[in-house]
Amino acid sequence: MSTSLLNKITQSTANWSALVLRIPVGGIFMAHGAQKLFGMFGGYGLEGTGQWMDSIGLGPGYLMALMAGSAEFFGGLLIIVGLLTRPTALVLAFTMIVAIVTVHLENGLFMSNNGYEFGLSLAVISFALMFQGGGRLAIDNLIAKRTQS
Repeated sequence: MSTSLLNKITQSTANWSALVLRIPVGGIFMAHGAQKLFGMFGGYGLEGTGQWMDSIGLGPGYLMALMAGSAEFFGGLLIIVGLLTRPTALVLAFTMIVAIVTVHLENGLFMSNNGYEFGLSLAVISFALMFQGGGRLAIDNLIAKRTQS
């Protein structure tokens, strides 16, 4: 990856709003990923999540569970620390769009009916982070400074 591209990816505005979004949303993504990968917080782990994903037509289920769980867990961690915020946020937004379309859309908007409002909220926040970058206290800022041309 060229330093120019890396600089563009890591550049962000020096505001606090991204940090306010990064910390809770990163934690939420990590928790959901931990459910899928490790069976924590009432989750079913890779085996159970994989079986469920197969049952809804997202196969191979184990691989899909591994990909979604990894995107959420490791993506959430990267978002919290502000490392590669823009590409990570794009991956997380895409993950939420897939969840909305394959699981929640048919149930309508509201969470009480297993609808898509929560997934949509996470997708919108992810898109916001993709557009604005990591903001203050992000590791991206250190990378951007080192790669300035």
